[in-house]
Amino acid sequence: MNNIVAIVGRPNVGKSTLFNRLIQRREAIVDSVSGVTRDRNYGKSEWNGKEFSVIDTGGYVRGSDDVFEGEIRKQVELAIDEADVIIFVVDVEEGITPMDETVAKLLRKVTKPVLLAVNKVDNAMREKDAVEFYNLGLGDYYTFASISGSGTGDLLDALIEAFPEKPEPVQVAEELPRFAVVGRPNAGKSSFINALIGQDRYIVTDIAGTTRDAIDTKFDRFGFEFNLVDTAGIRRKAKVKEDLEFYSVMRSVRAIEHADVCILVIDATRGFEGQDQSIFWLAEKNRKGVVILVNKWDLVEKDTMSSRDYEEKIRKELMPFTDVPILFVSALTKQRLLKALEATVQVFENRKQRIPTSKFNEYMLKVIEAYPPPATKGKYVKIKYCMQLPTQTPQFVFFANMPQYVKEPYKRYLENKIRDNWDFAGVPIDIYIREK
Repeated sequence: MNNIVAIVGRPNVGKSTLFNRLIQRREAIVDSVSGVTRDRNYGKSEWNGKEFSVIDTGGYVRGSDDVFEGEIRKQVELAIDEADVIIFVVDVEEGITPMDETVAKLLRKVTKPVLLAVNKVDNAMREKDAVEFYNLGLGDYYTFASISGSGTGDLLDALIEAFPEKPEPVQVAEELPRFAVVGRPNAGKSSFINALIGQDRYIVTDIAGTTRDAIDTKFDRFGFEFNLVDTAGIRRKAKVKEDLEFYSVMRSVRAIEHADVCILVIDATRGFEGQDQSIFWLAEKNRKGVVILVNKWDLVEKDTMSSRDYEEKIRKELMPFTDVPILFVSALTKQRLLKALEATVQVFENRKQRIPTSKFNEYMLKVIEAYPPPATKGKYVKIKYCMQLPTQTPQFVFFANMPQYVKEPYKRYLENKIRDNWDFAGVPIDIYIREK
């Protein structure tokens, strides 16, 4: 279970710049996926081997000073409720403002760790000016400059120290798989679950964003047994204006992190839009299984686009991770819902499967011998042994004499060969090259 960090404060103090810096740090450490728009207000970061989720609470407050103060109060309260640690960002150039005092007053009442981060401190004079922020009554502060990045290391060290100790998850033998139903608002997620369970458990309206929270439902029909999680729709940051909707985004992020498989419901009448892709890559980055359901297929004119054309278009957007089940369904007419369940359960099984080391070596070493890694600067890479790691998600290690010369294209080749021989549809795979 990852910790959640909320970045709070008034507008224009550098919250989003700090947020972007944290996301970039994450991108540098973990493999990045090219061509993916990451303009959203939630993301993943890592520091000193610890992963955490970051929520940027800025950019959605508008109006007069009175409305402004009321809105920021609601947003900070929501962030406090969901986050494990709060970073309160202030601006050394402007000093303490009445809005800073309002936020500080709220934060002084909470029992969760609060880190006071003074931004735009890039010289000794501003370091002295920062002393003023002791007056906020939040104790010690951390100075940094979000644009240049100076001081963020100390802030992140303190952040890691502030994380609460979380107990190791207890493995229960009968624990049911968790399938999170995710997607944009009004894509038909609640209708899909209602159709599955055979009753109107969730409120369904034409108004986007009716579902406000992530709700668990135990499903035990047709020989399947698992927990379904209906989440509120995830929207782009620019559309997240209402405080309840902001809360829904946070809940959806947490639901994805805690799921085994994410069922991504998209609206066939709107197509596979940028936000659908963002949700897909969020699930992929969390190494979750993914099934894509194209809902409302009954409303699409079949003359204009066949399911094959539609599927090809989606897979093109998913490059290079194209080994994902895509099904065309209708929650209204209950078309192909059982097939959707079967595909989801299969992805869950794929994610759990373990390949015996002897069989893995027998197949992969022949593949490598037929097409060895390309020579670099006259250096020939030899891979003599490989195995699947004993991890929760499929990870494979290949032992080579010079791992530094094995590049990404060859890793993709190895992944494709694994997928050719074993069914890992819908499941992200990690390939590691280590020195033997």
